[in-house]
Amino acid sequence: MRATSLIYGLALALALTGCGRDSGLFGNGATNPNQPEERRETIWDLFANNDDPNTTIEVNKYLWNASLDVLNFLPIQSADPFSGVIVTGYGTPPGGGRAYRATIFVQDPALEARSLNIALATRSGPVPTATVRAVEDAIMTRARQLRIRDRGL
Repeated sequence: MRATSLIYGLALALALTGCGRDSGLFGNGATNPNQPEERRETIWDLFANNDDPNTTIEVNKYLWNASLDVLNFLPIQSADPFSGVIVTGYGTPPGGGRAYRATIFVQDPALEARSLNIALATRSGPVPTATVRAVEDAIMTRARQLRIRDRGL
C-alpha cells in the first residue's frame, strides 16, 4: 500500500512539474523587454479570425487571363485566383501531336516577366527551355494586348 502511494505521489509530482512557468535564464523570472512575447497556439485559434487585413496576395489580372487564353487547349484541373496558381491536365495544342500539361504561377501584381512562372511537361518529361520561353512570350504578349484593350490606348 505504501509503495502504491509513493508511486502515485511521484507521478503527480512529475505531472505538475510541466505546469510551472519558465523562470528565465537565471531563475529570477526576469524577461528581456526587447524580445517579443512568444505566442502559443491552441486549437481554438482555428476558429478565430487572426488574419492580418493588411496582408494580401495580389495577382496580375492580365497575366492570369492571358494564361487562360493562351493555354485554352489544356483542361484546367485547378485554378486559384487568390494565390495565382493554375494547374492543367494533359492536352494537345491545335496542329500539334504531343500532349502537354502546365502549371502556371502568377506571383506578383506587376505586368512583368518575373511575375510569371511556368512549368511545362510532356508525358515523357519536361519540355525544352525554348518551348517554355515561347509560351511565356505568348502569354506576356497577350497580357499586354488585354491591358491595352482595357485602357483604350
